[in-house]
Amino acid sequence: MKKTSRITRETAELLAIQALTFLGEDPVQLGRFLALSGIGPEDIRAAAYEPGFLAGVLEHIAGNEALLVGFAGHADIDPSEIGKARAALTGPNWEREAP
Repeated sequence: MKKTSRITRETAELLAIQALTFLGEDPVQLGRFLALSGIGPEDIRAAAYEPGFLAGVLEHIAGNEALLVGFAGHADIDPSEIGKARAALTGPNWEREAP
């Protein structure tokens, strides 16, 4: 049986920054992310230092299967690593806020 690996917070942050860079390479995807997050382009750099923002980047990637598969392929990782990284940033009791 394959052992499930845990992702450290530092590794999760690096993966989230990589995901943000991936979004930034596609103006349409970046625009959609910014519109949904409510963050302006001028605020991305400052927000990237916030673990909650980085977890939100991973949540955004995970919420769109095509985006998830595309990013996982780009990063050469298993798509399940996104969920593990998000959990490393948010802790075990994280729940998504319902609108």
